[in-house]
Amino acid sequence: MQPGTVSITAVAEAFFDACETGKGWEVCSSFCTPDATFSAQAEPLLEVKTLAQYTNWMKGILTVLPDARYEVKSFATDSTRNNVAAYGVFHGTHTGEGGPVPPTGRRVSTDYVYVMQFEGSKIAHMTKIWNAGLALKDLGWA
Repeated sequence: MQPGTVSITAVAEAFFDACETGKGWEVCSSFCTPDATFSAQAEPLLEVKTLAQYTNWMKGILTVLPDARYEVKSFATDSTRNNVAAYGVFHGTHTGEGGPVPPTGRRVSTDYVYVMQFEGSKIAHMTKIWNAGLALKDLGWA
């Protein structure tokens, strides 16, 4: 790494924490290109196409699951392909207002992976790999 350059691992870790703690695009944008894109093959996120939309969606989830927290299981950097993969488990209880149904009081622990593709030292695209169907059933939303 050149002196003064930022490690994509450090950027990914800072972004991951900001995203998962509901900081929204206001904070997460500093780690991303302005037009960063997003994709996921998960029903609740099919219409979410930008990282700005996704980070704000996560901010909203933390109002519905106010005790939400994440547990990092693995962080891996692929410098050849200029990406970082983060595997985590998201935990939360539906006690907040604003979800698809009134608060159920049910808990979720759901595995997911983010693959963050970099342009230079900024995230340009993120793919979320997540079995949303099981998470929604656990919360009593499906």
